[in-house]
Amino acid sequence: MKTPNSLSRCTSRFVLLASLMVLSLHSMAEFPDRPIKLIVPFPPGAGTDATARLLSNALSTQVKQTIVVDNKAGGGGSIGAQAVVDSLADGYTLFFATTGTLAFNPYLYSKLKYNPLTDFTPIAGIASFPNVLVVSPTLPVKTVSEFIALAKSKPTQLTYGSSGTGSSSHLAVILLESLTDTSFTHVPYKGSTPAITDLISGRIDFMIDNITTHAALAKQGKVIALGLSGSSPSSMLPGTMPLNKLGVPSYDMVLWYGILSPAGLSPEIVSYLSDNIKTVVNNPKFKLALEGVGNDSMYMPPKEFEGFVKSEHRKWGDIIKRSGVKPE
Repeated sequence: MKTPNSLSRCTSRFVLLASLMVLSLHSMAEFPDRPIKLIVPFPPGAGTDATARLLSNALSTQVKQTIVVDNKAGGGGSIGAQAVVDSLADGYTLFFATTGTLAFNPYLYSKLKYNPLTDFTPIAGIASFPNVLVVSPTLPVKTVSEFIALAKSKPTQLTYGSSGTGSSSHLAVILLESLTDTSFTHVPYKGSTPAITDLISGRIDFMIDNITTHAALAKQGKVIALGLSGSSPSSMLPGTMPLNKLGVPSYDMVLWYGILSPAGLSPEIVSYLSDNIKTVVNNPKFKLALEGVGNDSMYMPPKEFEGFVKSEHRKWGDIIKRSGVKPE
């Protein structure tokens, strides 16, 4: 038999739970009632920024609320990521995450303060894109098999450029080396532009770099596109096949974007945001806009995106630890 005190405690708990449910429903009824900030961890004008602005504009229309892009560049994206971690988990601060910020950086920066697997709430995957293996027109190869044969005949003599140590264009070649028993000489640059200039002139031999830039250069004959880093063809380079169908069967590297919040975001707001992002990403006009900046739409709901991030985290952790790469 319950005592008056136990009945009082039960009543208090019920009232508390009911109050929390009412507050939650009230909060969701109003959300979003002010602008949402989308933190982009790279500077304005870059490919990541262009894709983020496409999403912010479309999502603003979808949820009928302003979504402001806030560029916080530096540390390979880690400054922007940390700014999100330090924010309130209320749905008004979102993170435009990249492969680098969630899968590369934890193994490249020993003093990284955030944990990509525990400090964020996954909301949705939105897009992916491959890099492309391109060679200088001065290099005497026209196919992937010829390129690998030349590399094996001249260990460490072929040079490749990247946008910096630990960048995706650097790690892409490390993956190629590990799968083909080849060895190249890395020439890191401060960004892709000077590396591309040297590639076109023949001062370096090749790159595995952003498809958007190199598709145009390949069409102009300034570089020769040999193969894509992902597993699917790309409309940006018709006729160029994936490396894993051209003699490097296990090669698979796509770069991707996703939306997260600080850890602890309520399931109701996660669901609301993810559902609206799904509507945007699956819209045919938005898909075309993504293709225009070199991306394929890739909507993933929260649980699937969470599993995907964990898988990419493990994959690149193994590759980076074996290589011993550290940013300069």
